[in-house]
Amino acid sequence: MTHLPNLQKNDVEIHDLIIKEEERQRKSIRLIPSENYVSKAVLEATGSVLTNKYSEGYAHKRYYEGQINIDKIEELAVSRAKELFGCEHANVQPYSGSPANMAAYFALSDIGDNIMGLSLPHGGHLTHGWKVNFSGRLYHSYQYTVDAETGLINYDKVHEMAKEHKPKIIFAGATAYPREYNFEKFGEIAKDVGAYFVADIAHINGLIVAGVHPDPVPFADVVTSTSHKAIRGPRGGFILCKEEHAKAIDRAVFPTLQGGPHNHTTAAIAVCFKEAMTEEFKEYARQVVKNAKKLADELNKRGYKLVTGGTDNHLVLIDMIGSKDMPGKIAAKALDKAGIVTNYNTIPWDKRKPFDPSGVRTGTPAITSRGMKEDEMVKIADWMDQVLCNPEDENLQKNIKKQVEDLCDNFPAPGLD
Repeated sequence: MTHLPNLQKNDVEIHDLIIKEEERQRKSIRLIPSENYVSKAVLEATGSVLTNKYSEGYAHKRYYEGQINIDKIEELAVSRAKELFGCEHANVQPYSGSPANMAAYFALSDIGDNIMGLSLPHGGHLTHGWKVNFSGRLYHSYQYTVDAETGLINYDKVHEMAKEHKPKIIFAGATAYPREYNFEKFGEIAKDVGAYFVADIAHINGLIVAGVHPDPVPFADVVTSTSHKAIRGPRGGFILCKEEHAKAIDRAVFPTLQGGPHNHTTAAIAVCFKEAMTEEFKEYARQVVKNAKKLADELNKRGYKLVTGGTDNHLVLIDMIGSKDMPGKIAAKALDKAGIVTNYNTIPWDKRKPFDPSGVRTGTPAITSRGMKEDEMVKIADWMDQVLCNPEDENLQKNIKKQVEDLCDNFPAPGLD
């Protein structure tokens, strides 16, 4: 258990809520695919004295003095990013994934240009051109969709749309797409229509590092990412790009969009990159995919309808209306009461509203970080099935929650225990 004596003394309300959240993370099966556990080293860097220092600019080109240590930290983060992903240039200053994507837009296009990205209800991200986001308001956005029958991206249709609309940028990447991306094909499409290709790897960064997902770096002009999720870093972002775009990317991040970087986050990013270079991390990432495939198989055996029928990555998207005639929101809330944390989510061609959709989104990064493997996926699928067959049975939920807690006791949470 974390001990925060100074926080307890100065602000007991916040202290108590943090302790409660730690206990929740320790005792629950966290299946939200964008969540994970970071190491104690990452937590220590994030909570360090680096939060006291302001550092506008880049290493050796700052607008403040006293940067001797900060410059070295940022240089380490950049050099590790380049080594880890095999890219020509890296920027580790974006505050998160959305600012990283905004920087890519500002570096490669002008406001009002045509852009293309996967539609949000079909698994895409807000920043890939969705109408309520800056990307859909500042640019003329054309959204490609997945196939109605297979749930897969149809690259021929993406190509046709690109030839029709001549976008300046084509985005690939998603928040709820359970299959691999053909980054080489995206690169070919972009080249054919004179567009820049940006790959958003926020969800799959750790899988790429381990070689269990195709790598976009050889084919994309720019690669953006968060630094958390599968790669197990702090809440931040980074950008990888070809050298020809380095100056434009750096200028877009600072001074166009941001002021001083969050130095404590930069240090934690450097730490997580070093951890991701180890064989231990690569084995973890390989197990993430094995666990997701096993969880999908077990849900299939129990009669659940999965979008695309399964998964190639860390994510399993369940069509609850098609499986149990149950809205995703009801399913997610019932599972949460049993200690199994997911999120309700739209599915492709969903007829329900986004705040009350048909799907439930699950993923395996966090439970894999705890050391769980295929045998535990069988148990989890069985517990999920019991809850979803009886979503109003509170006694069943309490019973399963106790079993969940017992299982979690056998798999200590990294950074917490």
